[in-house]
Amino acid sequence: MNKPFQFKQFTIEQDRCAMQIGTDGVLLGAWVSIENNPFSILDIGAGTGVIALQLAQRSDAEMIDALEVDDNAYEQCVDNFENSPWGDRLFCYHASLGEFIEEIEDKYDLIVSNPPFYSEDYKTSDESRDLARFNDSLPFDELIFSASQLLSEEGIFAVVIPRKEEEGFLKLAEQENLFAKRICRVKGNETSQEKRSLIAFSFEKSTPKIENLTIETSRHKYTEEYISLVNEFYLKM
Repeated sequence: MNKPFQFKQFTIEQDRCAMQIGTDGVLLGAWVSIENNPFSILDIGAGTGVIALQLAQRSDAEMIDALEVDDNAYEQCVDNFENSPWGDRLFCYHASLGEFIEEIEDKYDLIVSNPPFYSEDYKTSDESRDLARFNDSLPFDELIFSASQLLSEEGIFAVVIPRKEEEGFLKLAEQENLFAKRICRVKGNETSQEKRSLIAFSFEKSTPKIENLTIETSRHKYTEEYISLVNEFYLKM
């Protein structure tokens, strides 16, 4: 149960995390552009730390910070960072987003988040899993406002959210002068509905580039686009 997840260049221990490694985080870590050569990166709600680790692998960023409020996930994230080849560039803060904003004066060139997003009104009996999955622990408006405060002038803020939340999220972001630059709509296979939106924002107003990604052609047969996106991470790609 909850075995370590072995990537090509790092391993994720996840036995203490409510939310295990899933496609969403890995997709975001692989998809987000690093062409602005970020010096500093922040992962909000880091969980196991997988996205920060992917960005450590992909970029030369000297400062990669992560933020995690859940005690167990925080400890696990720290371990995963320390056991990776990039431990000297990775740091995890144990704090809520509100606390972090009050303390930190740095601005980040890239901010990423795979936020909790089951906003429907059901809960389970597992409190830390609920915390990881329900957006009342990190409401979208708070996430967007905080990102706008922490982002450098030329910076990029990127998220993965449910496709059905895309329109509302874009409106909230515009209120903080964050405008979509790229939007990638993701579906499991050709016949399924779009399930996720990967969105990259900046302070510069522009018409977003719309991309589409289908993960599988059939069960466990992956599309070329998906393979080329994630093959530097997954062992079996």
